[in-house]
Amino acid sequence: MSSIKPQIHSAFSFETQEEVLDIPQKSKPLLIGIPKETAFQENRIGLIPEAVSVLVANGHEVLMQSNAAEGSRYSDNDYSEAGAHIVVDKEAVYKCPILVKTAPPVEADLPFLQMHQTIISPLHLTAVKKELMEQLMAKKITALALENIKDENQNYPILRSMGEITGSAVMLIAGQYLSNFNQGKGILLGGVSGVPPTKVVIIGADIIGEFATRNALALGASVKVFDNNVSRLQRLQNNLGQRVWTSVLEPKILAKQLKTCEVAVGALRNDFGRAPIVVTEEMVASMRPGSIIIDVAIDRGGCFETSELTNHENPIIIKHNVLHYGVPNIPSGFARTASQAISNVLMPLLVQVGDQGGLAEIIWQQAHLREGIYLYKGALTDLYISAKFGLKFTDLNLIIASRS
Repeated sequence: MSSIKPQIHSAFSFETQEEVLDIPQKSKPLLIGIPKETAFQENRIGLIPEAVSVLVANGHEVLMQSNAAEGSRYSDNDYSEAGAHIVVDKEAVYKCPILVKTAPPVEADLPFLQMHQTIISPLHLTAVKKELMEQLMAKKITALALENIKDENQNYPILRSMGEITGSAVMLIAGQYLSNFNQGKGILLGGVSGVPPTKVVIIGADIIGEFATRNALALGASVKVFDNNVSRLQRLQNNLGQRVWTSVLEPKILAKQLKTCEVAVGALRNDFGRAPIVVTEEMVASMRPGSIIIDVAIDRGGCFETSELTNHENPIIIKHNVLHYGVPNIPSGFARTASQAISNVLMPLLVQVGDQGGLAEIIWQQAHLREGIYLYKGALTDLYISAKFGLKFTDLNLIIASRS
């Protein structure tokens, strides 16, 4: 069978196809609003004066409600000198295309929110309400959750910073409430030469547990760490660079250690939903009188059965002669440090948003930021919220890929 060679007409010519380049958008100035938070005991601020100064120097404008940063001990004058415009009217701030908040949007914000606005704030999945989410969707809001902002190394910088603050603060709080002046046993956390060290039990080996362990060890305490994940315990050992007593969550072992400890820290959480209860009321009743429980998982229900939600003004309740500290949002009690940590992440991000022509451009260029978006122009892009409330889910990657 003879093969027929293909014939190419002399008039036919080959040309290279034009390469389609992704042309970056021109930078554009941003108008950023910082309202005063009304959430209970929320003292943090999303941008500190130094960050505002950098944004203004890059051609952006910051509109700030008067006294918005008083909880972080910054004055209006500090922000005015940094280049921000200070206004008394809340409504004027909420007209800015970009809002930076340190508390999630609430129903009281809805009348002030604008169509197609961008909100950068925490999400707090356990406190999300369906009606609020539906109204945000109706206003075509784009929303970026602070705790879900991911960097190029696949880390969550704000979530980690808040965990570091919480973990470090836990031992300061424990030391305060072990003293005679706060109904404690009169024990110095850590102990001194010739006196047995204070016994600390930490449940949870993530960032909070790690920093609580670091500080307890630095004070000279005897620390025992529990977790339901062996790899987290191994990572804790590696990060500390030393051996520390660890155990998986076995109820009999945990109960035995709680009986003789002075401080118990609950830092065990699930990725979604309620924190697991791993310490029963019976275990708490067997603890030493005057010992203290600090349940940092209280914002997700707590991992001690006897824990109750308290606040910074009345942080302690006593059950079975054991002090219980159940204040959520511990970083807000160290608001200036927390504000600096948040601002360290948001300021460079906002500069990039301006340089690249908007949030839509930056999430096109930097895929790692997409995980933080839970609303995109009114489309719900968070699978957990969609499943929880039965709302329509839209894959953000498909939205981005289909852009013209």
